[in-house]
Amino acid sequence: MTTSMPPAVPFFPPGLFEADRATLLDVVREVGLDPEQEFILGRRTAAFEEVLREDLDAADVVACSSGTSALSLVLRAMGVGPGDEVIVPAFGCAPLASSVVDTGATPVFADIRPDTMTMDPDHAEHLVTARTRAVMPAHMFSVMADMPRFVELAGRHGLRLLEDSAVAQGGVLRGVPAGLWGEAGVYSFVQVKTCGMPGEGGAVVTRDAELGARVRMLRRHGQVPGRRFVHHAIGLNSRFDEIQAAFQTYRYRGFPARLARRAEIAAYYTERFTPLADRGVLPPPADPDGRCFYVYTVLADARDALGARLAESGVATHVYYPLPLPAQRAFAPYAPPGVRWPRAEEAARRHLALPVHHMLTDAQVEHVADLVCGFADAHR
Repeated sequence: MTTSMPPAVPFFPPGLFEADRATLLDVVREVGLDPEQEFILGRRTAAFEEVLREDLDAADVVACSSGTSALSLVLRAMGVGPGDEVIVPAFGCAPLASSVVDTGATPVFADIRPDTMTMDPDHAEHLVTARTRAVMPAHMFSVMADMPRFVELAGRHGLRLLEDSAVAQGGVLRGVPAGLWGEAGVYSFVQVKTCGMPGEGGAVVTRDAELGARVRMLRRHGQVPGRRFVHHAIGLNSRFDEIQAAFQTYRYRGFPARLARRAEIAAYYTERFTPLADRGVLPPPADPDGRCFYVYTVLADARDALGARLAESGVATHVYYPLPLPAQRAFAPYAPPGVRWPRAEEAARRHLALPVHHMLTDAQVEHVADLVCGFADAHR
């Protein structure tokens, strides 16, 4: 019988919460034995929401069951529905399109910028029609979308602006935190995100208190707080767990240090990889503004060969999106016949994500960089 060895450099750390094990067990016991017996949307969730709200200087933060449901909640709160169109990136995670379809609206796919892999504002503007209700740019990997351009676009055409910032918690562009450029943004707390937790969860963040209140009502089957079984709208079951809320509140004090370590690693990678552009490996743009460091992704001409070389040396990598969204079977009905998204297709062929989590040692980071540089030199 053979057993596979764990990678020398894991893509995500297997012991992410090991140092906090005792605290997590204490929280489970505390919540489980609390006389209130309130396991969802209780005072601990409210406290966690307030921590985030104060840190962001937002009007409201609404914790919910996932980043995906957060998108659906905001779209519903904005009144998006059948007959509407929402412009979304052609390259990215499925909820970009599925959350729109879930409301009865139609996703309209815009191509991406070749350097950042985020939605191209110029192409998005060409897609605006009389039916367009909203535009939903998404931050991608370690780079925030060009939000100033999207703010201008939405204002010019009278569109709602929803910022898919699920991967970008902690990112800041021109002094504005990710999630607060649009009317609302979302975060995901799944364990692999920058502020991940041992479970599923997300949040809606907004500067619009009225929009936040509507999201808050919709996340609990259309009920307002304090009045159960009285339903004001058709909502969702998108509630937040009290154990996770308490644990996230505890861990949030360490978030800046974890984020800083990711940024340090990313800066080292970029310094090492920038000279490789003429050798088939392109790093993200070097400008540190608007960076979030969820994962660090390069574009490589020989992507599969590079991934295989790294794997041979014990470095785990990841290909996130092997197909653009309109090329996926689930979303093909929303792709106009004969239309192509060439830059999204190129990103799907070339992108490769490298380990960038805060638990990497300097030696591991140097090992990854040495391997990538060595590969590029050998494949000039």
